[in-house]
Amino acid sequence: MMQRLRTLLIITGILCLTLGALVSLTYAQDAADSTEVPVSEATAEAAPSGDAPAEDAEPEASDAYCLLCHTKPDQVWNLPGGETLSVSIDPAVLEGSVHGTASSEGALACADCHPNFRYPHPVSLSLSVREFQVERYAVCRNCHEEQYTRSQDSVHGAFIRAGHLEAATCVDCHGGHNIQTPDEPRQRISLTCGRCHGVIFETYRTSVHGAALLDESNPDVPTCIDCHGVHNIADPTTTHFRVDSPDLCAECHADSELMAQYDISTHVFDSYVGDFHGSTVVLFEQEGSETATNKAVCFDCHGVHNIQAVDSEQGVSSIRETLLDTCRQCHPDASADFSAAWLGHYPATPETHPAFFGLNQLYDALSPAALGLVAIVIASDLFRRIRRWSGGSKRSN
Repeated sequence: MMQRLRTLLIITGILCLTLGALVSLTYAQDAADSTEVPVSEATAEAAPSGDAPAEDAEPEASDAYCLLCHTKPDQVWNLPGGETLSVSIDPAVLEGSVHGTASSEGALACADCHPNFRYPHPVSLSLSVREFQVERYAVCRNCHEEQYTRSQDSVHGAFIRAGHLEAATCVDCHGGHNIQTPDEPRQRISLTCGRCHGVIFETYRTSVHGAALLDESNPDVPTCIDCHGVHNIADPTTTHFRVDSPDLCAECHADSELMAQYDISTHVFDSYVGDFHGSTVVLFEQEGSETATNKAVCFDCHGVHNIQAVDSEQGVSSIRETLLDTCRQCHPDASADFSAAWLGHYPATPETHPAFFGLNQLYDALSPAALGLVAIVIASDLFRRIRRWSGGSKRSN
């Protein structure tokens, strides 16, 4: 009996060892199969002709790898919010951009702006196209850190942080894949701003500055960024902007060489700084730009984006309409003739203001005469005092 039991146990042990060995072999084969990386159809097509991709290599996120899918037409991404975003890319557009092969620093690859975007792509939490754009534009900081930082300090950056996603980001002004030189041609600057600020742009288009830029390609007239800045755009409704605004106008209108090309006198700016309004604004500027002033600045009379040529019928009419309203902000009882008493920025001449010109000439002649008479009186008094002092000294001796 014991002999049979011992034999049965031995046979059972042998069967268990055999079964264990078979299971181990099966698991080893499965593990070996799982480590093999199949050559994907996409990788095989993306590989250069004649060079078969390594079967055990992870696909590189090369341009060819990305464009294999993204060059197909009508490729769209359906976002959770119901919007769709086209993800089809034209390689010629990338090639012709400032980031293409013409760049002095070499062409950017897809992965430079879209790192770790191998397929399947990382999951985005953006619900809309705009949320995705705001989420992604920070990648510009990797190369353009200074410009990105300044944009964060601008009025646009402040609006983005406050949750107003409609404010401009890098891609709104420069584009995504078709990025071109932003000021070539120069009209592109204001046309870019007009995408968001359409109403203001249409007003600017008909102004003396806008018409010269857009219709005549004038290289000297100001575009939007000459007054508002580029990446560090400030809020134009602040006291700081108002007090400093004459300096903006002075950058052109106090430049005698530039103004001479257009037969415009720099006396315009000099006369403003020399009168009561301008001198007061200068004093406030010296005290600090945050100190408010109600004195008229350039744009109170000439307008902001709707500035017209002062020698045109439209310009004269525009200034007359705004001038009295401007005056009444500080002089509420001003009559219709109140603003007409102002002679303007140019000095009086016999042709324009003969009476005032004559008074100025008389004043110019009498002023030195009066000063000379005062000097004679003072000199005679000193002479008399010296003689009296000298005579008194002699008698005492």
